[in-house]
Amino acid sequence: MPILHFLRDNARWIAGGFLLTFFSSFGQTYFISLSAGDIRAEYGLSHGGFGTLYMIATLASAATLPQIGKVIDRISVSATVLLAAPILALACVLMAWSTSLVLLVLSIYFLRLFGQGMFSHIAFTAMGRWFAAQRGRAVSLSAIGVNFGEALFPISFVGVAALIGWRGSWLLAAGVLMLVALPAIYGLLKVERTPQSATVDPNQPAAREWTRAEVVRDPLFWASLMGVLAPPFIGTTIFFHQVYLSELRGWDPAVFAASFAIMSAMTIGFALIAGQLIDRFSAIRLLPSFLLPLSLSCFVLASTDAPWGAYAFMALMGVSYGFSSTLFGALWPELYGTRHLGGIRSLIVAFMVFATAMGPGLTGALIDAGVSYPLQIAAMGAYCVAMIVVMTVVSRRALARRPRAEAASVSG
Repeated sequence: MPILHFLRDNARWIAGGFLLTFFSSFGQTYFISLSAGDIRAEYGLSHGGFGTLYMIATLASAATLPQIGKVIDRISVSATVLLAAPILALACVLMAWSTSLVLLVLSIYFLRLFGQGMFSHIAFTAMGRWFAAQRGRAVSLSAIGVNFGEALFPISFVGVAALIGWRGSWLLAAGVLMLVALPAIYGLLKVERTPQSATVDPNQPAAREWTRAEVVRDPLFWASLMGVLAPPFIGTTIFFHQVYLSELRGWDPAVFAASFAIMSAMTIGFALIAGQLIDRFSAIRLLPSFLLPLSLSCFVLASTDAPWGAYAFMALMGVSYGFSSTLFGALWPELYGTRHLGGIRSLIVAFMVFATAMGPGLTGALIDAGVSYPLQIAAMGAYCVAMIVVMTVVSRRALARRPRAEAASVSG
């Protein structure tokens, strides 16, 4: 189906998914880290201290998400949005008004749970469930919302904070969520999409419908997670410590801020490319590819003091993010079906949130202990290389068992 025809027929659902990932930015690490310097100054926290608090709050959100996330298997997508958006807005208010470490941790907990967690989870679960043959395209068009947020929100936040302070900026974010995001997303998604039988792709037969209990007993699930968790762990770690890295390299703070636009542009472009490739070849076949540019990005950032290193890192990171954001939205329905997708995805997202929690806390503690930060980044690149091998094995074994899975679903 030509892209213009696809958008014409599915505009409301694609726009709803796009806005969900766009406004998930308020719970993403890159957005919260824009206030990191002010938070550390006001609360007297070191890099490791703030990283530890951030890790605690994010781990708590990861532990909660599997229970909250499966609600989307029981109620409509729009009803789930009505539950999640006001709580995310309340978290922004709590961040603005927090005066103690307890309130700070609580605000981060809700930002992570309902921003990065639930908003993204709702978007990708809906796209995975509503689309079949065009799933890659639908996921890619929804996923780029967060990249538009990465391009828009950092510079906007800095400008607004200069006028009304960082706390005022968080209050403004709460107002935007309630007055703009909630009515727009609800209005777009209140009509559920029903996949048409004519859109089923014979080259991508559906997997049998796995339950979440069956998924956690599948060795390929745990093996695939080893690679899937690399982009959120690495990206979150670099973004969280971007101020420290800039100080270490002697870069002007504007260098990293400007490089986000490059990453966003690359992510958007390669997310759309990945969507086309997934619809043609399947997400399972493309699984080994997404970590190669990520490994290169780490090696570049670890080895150069020149400002171009930040831009090269972000460009390569954008390639990997583009592929992975689309791939992860389409992979799980291919592997495990759509009937229990909400519960399965909530578990996966919980692990991804867990990875984003471990990154800042672990690396912050290592920084405080005197371990070279560039060396840590190089180690992340080496891990990606090892995971490329693992993802190749996962892809081959998943493809080998698909006929058996299909036969089992027919006979059962």
